[in-house]
Amino acid sequence: MKHLFLLTSLLISTITFSQNENSLLYRISGNGITKPSYLFGTIHISCEAKINTELKNALDATTQMYLELDMDDPELQTKMAANVHMKDGATISSFLSAEDYQLLDSYLKEKLNVSAKAFNTYKPFFLSSFFLSSLLECAPQSFESELVKISAMQKEPVFGLETVEEQMDIFDQIPYQLQAEELIKSIRADFKSDKEELNALLKAYTLKDLNEMQVLFKKSDNKLMSDYEDLLLVKRNKNWIGLIERISKDQPTFFGVGAAHLIGDEGVVNLLRRNGYLVEAL
Repeated sequence: MKHLFLLTSLLISTITFSQNENSLLYRISGNGITKPSYLFGTIHISCEAKINTELKNALDATTQMYLELDMDDPELQTKMAANVHMKDGATISSFLSAEDYQLLDSYLKEKLNVSAKAFNTYKPFFLSSFFLSSLLECAPQSFESELVKISAMQKEPVFGLETVEEQMDIFDQIPYQLQAEELIKSIRADFKSDKEELNALLKAYTLKDLNEMQVLFKKSDNKLMSDYEDLLLVKRNKNWIGLIERISKDQPTFFGVGAAHLIGDEGVVNLLRRNGYLVEAL
């Protein structure tokens, strides 16, 4: 369940390349902030979630952590599980032809040894996350998990910029029909395109090449990425800015959000700069 929000970070605005600095870590200061806070662009699943010296220094210089969700919440998995179902009694089978539903059922039985009936009320988007780890040619690791471990060792609190309910509600606003169609499209191709896109994204992320990440996002074959950028990225970025400003002025804080949220005119970095803060790439 903790990887369910990966794809929400795989969208990006249409921007000029000159606006993207090759950095995943930024220092936030000025405009009433007495001690700097830090902003880090994560990728929610990878082959190597290594906390380097720069990150460790930023963690040492702050007194609390904010991620997209409170990943330290002991009830996180329970809350996610309670919010994966579609509203108003909708079912996946109602959005698919009999042939496509049979394809889904066969695929789930082959890969997960479970019938599609067990997930018939799930938001189709989340079924894709079940296959996420298998797209990697390595044992999956999570930056969020590593960051939370360090926060625990430092005995510092972890909070969320949004609630599980707020994040999961996004996928009630994206048509279930489209989610189901994208799921079947991926299954028909055995997630080949998804795997290629994810591996290319991981390579660009490792190189801190935000410009290449932009290209990859724009080239993505997933309609959720191309048609719902405002809902998945822009609105959330704008919701977070006021919180980041208030929190940073209260005490030095380490913020970790999906790297896609950093990029573009409506990315967190540019929105903070537009509001008068000094946001320095490290």
